[in-house]
This record gives sequence, structure tokens and C-alpha cells, in this order.
Amino acid sequence: MRISITVKTVSHKEKIEKADRGYIVYIKERPVEGRANKAVINLLSEYFDVPKSQISIHSGMKSKQKIIEITT
Repeated sequence: MRISITVKTVSHKEKIEKADRGYIVYIKERPVEGRANKAVINLLSEYFDVPKSQISIHSGMKSKQKIIEITT
């Protein structure tokens, strides 16, 4: 399954909201040295109740707009 997300960094609270086209992911981390991407994967893992190893960033490694692939 592939989903489209928009990442909002340096948020006060980590959460995921369903949007018209995909999801909005709020994380506390800054986009430095891949920390934000790791935080996104951790939060999505909890939200979808799948192991982190089954979640990968398909495109948008350095962008706020990302395509995430979740394998089952």
C-alpha cells in the first residue's frame, strides 16, 4: 500500500491527521541528518500497527511531501 503524506516538523505534539489527499504527519524533530524521516517512520508504525521494517519512504527523502510504502 502506498500513501501520500505531508510532514510538519518542529511540532509541539506528534500526531497524524487524515487529509483530503493522504495524511498530515506532525513530528517534533527537525529535518536534520534524517532524524525527521526516522520519526515519521516510527509514528506511522504506531499508527498503522505494523513493524518499522515494513515501512519505507518511496519518494521525497528530502521533501515535506512524501510517498510512503507499507508492505504486509
